[in-house]
Amino acid sequence: MKNFGPGFLVAAAFIGPGTITTASLAGSGYGYSLVWALLFSVFATILFQEMAARLGVVTKAGLADAMRTYFVHPVSKALVLGLIIGAIGIGNAAYEAGNLTGASLGISAVVGGELNLWVFALGIISVLLLGTGKYQLIQNTLILLVIVMSMTFITTMFISQPDFSALLTGAFIPQLPAGAELVVIALIGTTIVPYNLFLHSSIVSQQISEQSTVEDSLKNTRWDTGLSIGLGGLITLAIVSTSAVAFFNQEQSFNASTMATQLAPLLGDYAGIFFATGLFAAGLTSSITAPLATAYAVSGVMGWKVDISDKKFKLVWLLIILIGTSSAVLGFKPLPLILFAQATNGLLLPIIAIFLLVTMNNKKLLGEYSNGWLANTLGCLVVTLVSALGLFKLYSLF
Repeated sequence: MKNFGPGFLVAAAFIGPGTITTASLAGSGYGYSLVWALLFSVFATILFQEMAARLGVVTKAGLADAMRTYFVHPVSKALVLGLIIGAIGIGNAAYEAGNLTGASLGISAVVGGELNLWVFALGIISVLLLGTGKYQLIQNTLILLVIVMSMTFITTMFISQPDFSALLTGAFIPQLPAGAELVVIALIGTTIVPYNLFLHSSIVSQQISEQSTVEDSLKNTRWDTGLSIGLGGLITLAIVSTSAVAFFNQEQSFNASTMATQLAPLLGDYAGIFFATGLFAAGLTSSITAPLATAYAVSGVMGWKVDISDKKFKLVWLLIILIGTSSAVLGFKPLPLILFAQATNGLLLPIIAIFLLVTMNNKKLLGEYSNGWLANTLGCLVVTLVSALGLFKLYSLF
C-alpha cells in the first residue's frame, strides 16, 4: 500500500458494493457481451483521472477551486455552482445510500439482524469516523479487506475456467443486448465516478512535495493512476467473469442471497461469509469516501476553507450521510437501489467531464501542461458516447 498514492484511493473508492453488484449483474444477465463497456470505462477513467491529477499537480488546487477561478462571469459562475452542487450532491446522496445498503447486506449476512438497523448503525459509524478525523487506520484496514476479496475474485476467475474466446469477443466486438442499456450505464457509472475527479485533484494538490519538480510529480502521478485504475478494472473483469460462469444460462438465478455462489469454486462453504465480509468492507470504505469527496467539491466551488476540521466542510459530508442513510432505510430493495446509484453517476458524468475538459484547456491556468489535441479528442469521444448512452436511456424511459 505504501507504493501506491492517490490513484489507489480512487480505485479503492470505485470498488465498492456498487461495482460488485453491477459487475455481477452484467455477468449473470449478459455473460461476456458487456466486457467492452468495462474496458471503455477503465480507459475513460484513466484519461479523466489523469487530467484531474495533472490539474492538482500544476495548480496545487482541486478541480472545484480551478473551476471557480475560471468561471468569473456572474451567470456562468452561478450555473457552474448549481450544476456542481446539484450533480455531486444528488449523485453522492444516491451513491451513499447504495454504499450503506451494500455494507449492511454484508454484515447482516454474517452476524444477522435487520438490514435497516445496520444501515442506521453504519451511518452513525461513518459520522463518527469522519467527525473525529481518525479514520485513516480503519480505512486502510478496510482497503486491505477489499484487496483480499479482489484477489480472491481474480483467482476464482481462473479456477472457474471462463470461456476466454467469448470474453475476447465481448471485449472487442461491442454488443448491446435487449434491456442492457441501464446495466451499461451503471457499469460505466460505477467506474468513472464523477466525485473521484474532485477527490483525486484535491488529494494530489495537498500531497505534492515542494522538493519535486512538476515533471517528476506528473510522471509519478501518471504511473500511480494507470496502475491503480488498471488493477481496479482487472478486479471488475474478474467479478463479471465469475458471475457469468456461475449464473449466465444456468439454472440458478442471480439475487442478493446467491451472489456469493461465484466464489464457491475457490472457497466452497466459506464463500458466503467471505463475500459478505468483503461487501461490508467495500461499502463502509466507500461510505466514507463519497461524503468526503462531496465536501471537497462543494467547499472548493463555494470558496470555503477546504479543511476537514472546518465547520462548513463537516456540514457538507454530514448532509450526504444523513440523506444517504434516510434513503436507504425507506425500504427500497437493495439491488435496485445500488444499481440506481451507479446509473445516476453515469447520467451525471457528462456534465462534470465537460467542465473538466474546459478547465484543462485554460492556458492561463495550466500553461504548457494544458490539454493537447489528442487528450481533447479522446475526451470529447468519451463524453459523446457517455452522453449518448444517457440520452438513449432517458428516451426509452419516456
